[in-house]
Amino acid sequence: MQKGGANRLEIPRAVPESQHPGAAARWQRQWRIYKQHRALIIMLLPGLALFLLFSYVPMYGVVIAFKNFQITEGILGSPWAGWENFQRLFQGNGFMNALRNSVVIAFLKMVLVFPAPIILALLLNELRVTWFRRTIQTVTYLPHFFSWVVLAGILFPFLGNEGGFNKLLGMFGISQQLWLLEPDYFYGMVALTNIWQSAGWGSIVYFAALASIDPSLYEAAIADGASRWRRIWHISLPSIAPTVIIMYLLNIGHFLSVGFDQIYNLVTPPTSGVGEILDTYVLRRLLTMDYELGTAAGLFNSTVGLVLVLIANTLVKLYDKERGLW
Repeated sequence: MQKGGANRLEIPRAVPESQHPGAAARWQRQWRIYKQHRALIIMLLPGLALFLLFSYVPMYGVVIAFKNFQITEGILGSPWAGWENFQRLFQGNGFMNALRNSVVIAFLKMVLVFPAPIILALLLNELRVTWFRRTIQTVTYLPHFFSWVVLAGILFPFLGNEGGFNKLLGMFGISQQLWLLEPDYFYGMVALTNIWQSAGWGSIVYFAALASIDPSLYEAAIADGASRWRRIWHISLPSIAPTVIIMYLLNIGHFLSVGFDQIYNLVTPPTSGVGEILDTYVLRRLLTMDYELGTAAGLFNSTVGLVLVLIANTLVKLYDKERGLW
C-alpha cells in the first residue's frame, strides 16, 4: 500500500533467464561437460562439417525442380515453373518404367537381401570351430571391398554361357542360360549378386549384437533341454531384435535407391527395359541437360524414402514405444 490511500497490487516481474540465480551455475556445469569431452567434440567436427557440406548444402539445388532452369541465368535468376516439371515427370513413359523396376527390385531386396546378413550372423554364431568361423567371415567379407566394376567383370564370365555356374548346373542336367542377358532372370540375378556382395559385411553388426548376449541364457536353455533351433528362436532373435529394427528403418529410407553402381554395371542392351531404375533415369536426364526433370525425379525419390521412414517408425512405436529411431 502506497501513500495517498490508494491500494496498488504489486505484480512481481519475471526474472530473465540470464539473470536467474541458477543460470550461471547451469552454464558452468555445461561448460565443464564440454571441457571434459572436448576431445570427442573436436573429433566430431570434421565429420559434421563434411555432413553439412555434402548433405545439407546441396539441398539448395532442389529448387531447380520448381524452375525452368537456365544455365546462363543461374538458379536464382531462372523463372519459376511451379509443378510443371513434376507433371512432365509423371506423364513420361520412361519414368513410370523406371519407377516400376525400382519398386520390384526394392521389394526383392527387402525380402531377400535384408534378411541374408541376419541369417549369416546367426549361422556363424553357432559355429564353435573358431578358425573355420573366421575363414567363412573373411571369405564373405571380401566382395564388399571390390567395386561393382570389378564384380561385374567377375560375374559376366562366371554366369556366361561357358561359365562355371552353367557348368555346375550342367552336372545336374539343367540347360545353360545367359543369366545376365535374359530380362526374365535380371531381377533375380540383381538380388542374388547383391546378397553375395553385401551379406558378409552386413552381418558384422548382427554378429556384434549376438556377441553381447549373456552366455548364461544359453547355458540355462541347454540345461532345460532346448535344441539349437529353440535357442536361436527364443534367445538369439529376440536379443538382436532392436538392432534389426534400427537397421530396417535405416534401409527403408533408401527404398527406391536400389543401387546405382550395381545396376549400371550389370545392365546390358537386352536387359535395359528391366534395368532402368530411378537413379539411372536421373543420370540420363542430366546427360541430356534436362536438369529440371532429373532434380524432380531425385526429389520424388527422397520424399518417398522420408514418408516410408515416418510410417515405419510410427508402426514400430505403436508396437513398442521403447524402439524406433526417435
